[in-house]
Amino acid sequence: MTRTAVLRGIGAMVPPRAVDNDELSALLDTSDEWIRTRTGIRRRHWADPGMATSDLAMVAGERALKSAGGGPVGMVILATSTPNQPMPATAPQVAAGLGLGTVPAYDVTAACAGFVYGLSVAAGAIAARLADRVLVIGADLWSTRLNPDDRATAVIFGDGAGAAVLEAGRESDPGALLGFDLGSDGLHRELARVPGGGSLQLADPDTPFQQSDHYLTMRGKEIFTHAVGRMSESSGRLLKQVGWEARDVDWFAGHQANARILHAVADALDVDRSRVLIHLDRVGNTSAASIPLALTDAAVQGSLRPGQNVLMTAFGGGLSWGSAALNWPDVDVL
Repeated sequence: MTRTAVLRGIGAMVPPRAVDNDELSALLDTSDEWIRTRTGIRRRHWADPGMATSDLAMVAGERALKSAGGGPVGMVILATSTPNQPMPATAPQVAAGLGLGTVPAYDVTAACAGFVYGLSVAAGAIAARLADRVLVIGADLWSTRLNPDDRATAVIFGDGAGAAVLEAGRESDPGALLGFDLGSDGLHRELARVPGGGSLQLADPDTPFQQSDHYLTMRGKEIFTHAVGRMSESSGRLLKQVGWEARDVDWFAGHQANARILHAVADALDVDRSRVLIHLDRVGNTSAASIPLALTDAAVQGSLRPGQNVLMTAFGGGLSWGSAALNWPDVDVL
């Protein structure tokens, strides 16, 4: 029997500090209206000083494990572009903090597409019998990587984490991940990046952080065009792969970067806008955490119900993108 990854639990976490558009408008040349009309974002959550990506990931992971009814986990995959440090990976620290012992644990870096990439890796590990249950976490803490004077990024990103527990099952099981479509284009890697801190451009201890290249830079208009095109194409291929028509999609769970992007992709797929999950208005762009945060919120609100077909798609720096499809299971969301 072919083993299929099945969703058994989900959890999420955002820091308590909420930062609304008016607060940022007092610091930047912007306004609540400007931010809302261009992005759809009303507020975002930023971590307090001293809080790390691992802290967010552990809370989301713990909630997902409780949602799944507890039990052992054979692997931990953390999708993040803001690890606690360049080395070692943050996933082993998260696994240890959750009391999971010496299970395999590693980071996946695919920017905002990281959670979909993580799901695909987990599904492969389950199919290959490397693990019976896998904890996949998407977590990013971008507030410490944003130039406070850069309106293009400072108003967009928030901090958060979302997690899912996948378990070996059958394709006919509720919650089965039915297919994936992934892609990348490194020729456009400079459209969204953090230039400094890697082997190409090492950190300079004599350069103040405020003047360094450790901030996120992004070319918004070009990113918008690529995001709409790549997510539309990827989603279209996946729909054909799993045998769904647009009318079969009950919920479109796209990466929560910009409401206009989500609506443009839905329009390209002929998916009604009323079936687009929108969570970014309350949390901003939470990068790898955005899809599980949106799914958790929809499940808590009762709009996402067992038996509904969910199409996920994401796009991020790299460039990287990916899509996944599943039939939503009956899960307890904490």
